[in-house]
Amino acid sequence: MKVEIQRAKNATFISKGDSGNWVVMDSKKDFGGQDAASRPMELLLMGLGGCTAMDIESLLNKMRSPADDFRVEVSATRKDEHPKIFTKIHLDFYFQGKSLEEAKVKKAVKLSQEKYCGAAAMFGAVAELTYDIHINEEK
Repeated sequence: MKVEIQRAKNATFISKGDSGNWVVMDSKKDFGGQDAASRPMELLLMGLGGCTAMDIESLLNKMRSPADDFRVEVSATRKDEHPKIFTKIHLDFYFQGKSLEEAKVKKAVKLSQEKYCGAAAMFGAVAELTYDIHINEEK
């Protein structure tokens, strides 16, 4: 896997990976950016959420217990001093569906977090990684 990052203007960068799709990254205006795109550390959390969401979606479909709606919210805390790495990451998995089976949902999430999601494995090596599962709950 390989990605390239190209400065577009000041502290605004574009990046493209093997998929050929471009992603824009930016910083705050205080740091020379335009404040017009996601920060790199936000993209890391988005990658974690996307990685585990895709695993879970696939697993639930294979288990014949698809969700009508599904979303993941990721929250994190970082060290105050440099390097400002993530120290705690929490994922909230929200599932909606009439035919959802709680045991299958829990199994799919656990398999993603403990076996399949490479992003979860990497983050779990350096940060406390926790999650909660919400099935047919109103937010």
